[in-house]
Amino acid sequence: MDYKKLQNGSDIRGVALEGIEGQHVNLTEEVCKDVARGFALWLIKKTGKKDLRVAVGRDSRLSGETLCGYLCDALVESGINVTDFEMASTPAMFMSTVTEGYNFDGSVMITASHLPFNRNGFKFFTKDGGLESKDIKEILAYAEGDEKTLLAKGSLIKGEFMDTYSKILADKIRKETGLDAPLKGFKIVVDAGNGAGGFFVDKVLKPLGADTQGSLYLDPDGSFPNHIPNPENKQAMESITKAVLDNKADFGIIFDTDVDRAGAVLSDGSELNRNRIIAMLSAILLREYPGTTIVTDSITSTGLKEFIEEKGGVHHRFKRGYRNVINESIRLNGLGQDSQLAIETSGHGALKENYFLDDGAYLVTKLLIELARGKKMGYTLQSLIETLKEPKESVELRMNILLDDFKAYGQSVIEQLTEYAKTANGWELVPNNYEGVRVNLDEKHGNGWFLLRLSLHDPLLPLNIESNSQGGAKIIAENLASFITRFNKLDLSPIQNFIK
Repeated sequence: MDYKKLQNGSDIRGVALEGIEGQHVNLTEEVCKDVARGFALWLIKKTGKKDLRVAVGRDSRLSGETLCGYLCDALVESGINVTDFEMASTPAMFMSTVTEGYNFDGSVMITASHLPFNRNGFKFFTKDGGLESKDIKEILAYAEGDEKTLLAKGSLIKGEFMDTYSKILADKIRKETGLDAPLKGFKIVVDAGNGAGGFFVDKVLKPLGADTQGSLYLDPDGSFPNHIPNPENKQAMESITKAVLDNKADFGIIFDTDVDRAGAVLSDGSELNRNRIIAMLSAILLREYPGTTIVTDSITSTGLKEFIEEKGGVHHRFKRGYRNVINESIRLNGLGQDSQLAIETSGHGALKENYFLDDGAYLVTKLLIELARGKKMGYTLQSLIETLKEPKESVELRMNILLDDFKAYGQSVIEQLTEYAKTANGWELVPNNYEGVRVNLDEKHGNGWFLLRLSLHDPLLPLNIESNSQGGAKIIAENLASFITRFNKLDLSPIQNFIK
């Protein structure tokens, strides 16, 4: 097979189990062992060391234990000393490379995030952070070749890191609040979606004094029988919202499968995700780091930009892709422009104070500190975002590009739309836009904005629309449709069905 097809940005992903029609296993034993050999070669050449220690962990997926066995065996055969941490979270696997007493040379997390049960994959880390797309290309190139490390066989032992990682989070909450049991008196419910996030209840919340009765789906089960573990999934958010309201909880937390993302629900049942969670984290960080820059992806709302600026911060709207926003924030810091937060509307968020690691549990830790502080000082989490202006309507329409050379065609659509927007009545091109074309529209033409961009990996032109008026999103779509119908290699049915 073509190993390059396994690359998904800065991860490797594939099909690990049969069970979905038309999707056949490509993460075979041979492929997994080749990838492990490729990582060993890459790490040896990256570090210049030959006595290397690598940690391996996995989430709850049904194929995880099997793939872990393949990976560990091949790493050992390549001369690597391997510690198998078994069930773990993605952020914890990075932390194993920088935590005193562990300091692994590299780590691997076996996960496919929120994808269906039959999928799986690998994320790789060194002490410098998650690997970049170019690193994955190199690993897969080694995997396709026949080069070996020629080192003597390594070793394999079982290990445990989640207790240590959890203590890091709990100790941070204690330190920032000055209390040994800062969550005493709070009812906090967690929905782990049968992923790897169930640890947060017993290892973080309960030791801090929280009442966690009413928490859901904490036991790992890779068939995901209750709902997709994904804070962006409607059913998942309905699940945690119901748990908060039914249990009269003060706070609700929901993790994705490998805990690099999180969403939350406030005591009144209102969801804290997308623009709202970005706003809350921005409010906290702008108090701690006045004037800092918040880097987000391209589809954040106009109201969020105004909110950040009102709080004295700078909103830097960049491209989709969690590595994109993280790397942009790192770049700005390198130029001397302080940027404490890089976050996508998907919930992928990384803080400068935490190695720019996208860690859902760490983001939740920041919110729990604020929850405890608020009780002590007489304010609520809700009050932090009470001035955030939210759109009346928000919609995403995804139009397929019906060509093999979809990138060139999609880029041509965007370029022609950009020119059209310069003279269209009631339209205003948004300056300093880094992805696609973003246009503000006046009250007569929909009272909002749209962003048309090219998908990072798929033959799609996603269209995001927000309006501050009821019915405004349809007006914006109608305005855009009058231009976009000239492109006969686009599947226009999503926008046509929306404006009917």
